Order: sequence, then C-alpha cells, then structure tokens
Amino acid sequence: MVRGGLQLAVLLSALPMMLCFPKLSLDLDHRNRSSIRFLALGDWGGLPYPPYLTPIEKATAREMGRVAESMGADFVLALGDNFYYSGVHSAHDKRFKETFEHVFTADSLEDLPWYVLAGNHDHSGNVSAQIAYSKLSKRWNFPSYFYDLHFRVPGSNATLTVLMLDTVLLCGNSDDFSDERPRGPLSAAGAARQLQWLSEQLEGSRADFLLVAGHYPVWSVAEHGPTHCLLDKLRPLLLKHKVTAYLCGHDHNLQYIQESGVGYVISGAGNFLEHSLKHKGDIPEDSLKFFYAEHSSLGGFAHVEVTRQEMAVTFITAMGKSLYRTTLPRRSAP
Repeated sequence: MVRGGLQLAVLLSALPMMLCFPKLSLDLDHRNRSSIRFLALGDWGGLPYPPYLTPIEKATAREMGRVAESMGADFVLALGDNFYYSGVHSAHDKRFKETFEHVFTADSLEDLPWYVLAGNHDHSGNVSAQIAYSKLSKRWNFPSYFYDLHFRVPGSNATLTVLMLDTVLLCGNSDDFSDERPRGPLSAAGAARQLQWLSEQLEGSRADFLLVAGHYPVWSVAEHGPTHCLLDKLRPLLLKHKVTAYLCGHDHNLQYIQESGVGYVISGAGNFLEHSLKHKGDIPEDSLKFFYAEHSSLGGFAHVEVTRQEMAVTFITAMGKSLYRTTLPRRSAP
C-alpha cells in the first residue's frame, strides 16, 4: 500500500503544501507464490515529436512484456525522465498516450501498477500534471512528489518498503546537454522537509528489505557521475539505516555498484544509451560490479525478486539477454 507523504508546492512557489492521499493496496497473496517481483525502468520518456518514442523505448517495452510473462512482475518502478525533453503540460497531454499507454501494451503489463517518480526532464514541465494523471489511468500511480510503498512477501511475514524520492527537489535541476550538475534546490525549506520525511521513514522502518528510489544516482561511473548533493545528504542515511539498495536512473546505461553494504542499481537505459565511463575513477575502488551500454542491445531494465530470505536483481537487455545477476540479503535487525 502507499501512504502519502508531503507534497511540495509547485516549484515556482516557496510555500509547501501538506496533501493527504488515499491508501492504495496491492494484494499479492492470491498469486500463489512466495515472492514479490517488479521491473525497474528509468529514462524511458520517448520524444516530444512524432512518433513520440525511440526504437530503444519500443524494444524495451516489448521485452518488459515478455519478462513480466516469463519471470513474473507485480508492478513497475518508473525512475524518472518519464517524458523527454520537457515533461508534460497537463494531465490530458497526448504524451501520456503516445509515450506510455500506447507503448507498454503487452498483456502482461496491462494490469500492472506503475509507481512513478520525477526526473530532471519532468521538472522542465508540469510534474503536478503527472501526479494528476493518476486519477485518469488505471496503472499510473504518482500520488505525491515523494511517498512510501509497503508490501508483504506472499506466504511469509517478510516485508518490503520502497521510499520514492524527488531528487530534483532535493538537489536542484540540471542541464543534460551542458553536463551540468544539479544547481541546488529551488526551495531550501522544501528540500529540508523532504529530507526530514525520509529520515523519519528510515528511522521508523522495520522492513526486512528497505529500498530507496530516486532519479539522480548517488554513485555512477557514467556521463553524469556521482551526485555530490546525494553523497552529502542521502548516502549517510542509507548507511546509518542499513538500506538494502538505492535504485535510480539519470545515466543512460545499466550499472550495479556495491559500497559499504548498500547496493546501487542504475537502470537508465529505457530510451537512450550512453557508453561513457568518464567517472570510473570517482567511485570507491572495486565497487563497480557491472556496467553495460551497448547500442546493439536496444536498451534494458532491471528485474527484481524479493523472497523471505533475499533480493535478487537481474539486468536484462531489450534483446532478451540476462546480463548480470546479484543478490542482497535480508536486513539484520535495525
């Protein structure tokens, strides 16, 4: 289920708003198995002109359908940059149909809920319109700029919590084309409120598997590299509270980094591919376990399975090849 967190005011306003959202539930017990399975996809947001998608997005959507059918999936985590290059204008923007509804059309994806967060390109448009679209779509779930998800592993007492962040409100927007780093939050007070919310959620969590998701990476070897704002503000919380993994996009490739007991899953290959390793020297030695950005693969995504004992992450190309698999243990008692 989802418990609504704070929603910040639109970016041009300095005043935060507190919004209440109904609880959403995802009953997994009826599926007669003993795990939670989901797909993690970032930077999948098509094009702002016809045909409103790229060959990579189309191929990735097709393979996601096949994987959801063969390996199972209960939901999708959409990790930002949902609509290139400048987000959407309103909840009735045609991009929702042309880049989302008419692309992810496999039968196995039709009834899957998508849990959505915003990226820097979404913040170039109207993020509140993406939130409002939740009322118009049976599978688009974006209740607030940041919010929490809670699940129980079927047939057990093991639990999974996912904390969905808005790293643009936390760190500021950036210009991909000039390789600009986040410029700092538009509202320092709003960023502080989100960070306080996150700290309280982590402090109170007794989840057996605790995930945090955002758009910007904490660590990355690729075109944007580590996000210094998140290294300063987020990483200490991840370590302190023994977070299982941080999932993100922003860099247009697939990466897995393991550092100080936390897994960093970068799944940003849903629409473009960038084979940059320019920041390989900027992450801790031996922490990079996997990197992939071959254009011939036509993109990719991550499949995650959570059992009562462990969480398995598998990176898969749009051509159907499983590239890398790793497992993360159940958390020790907080």
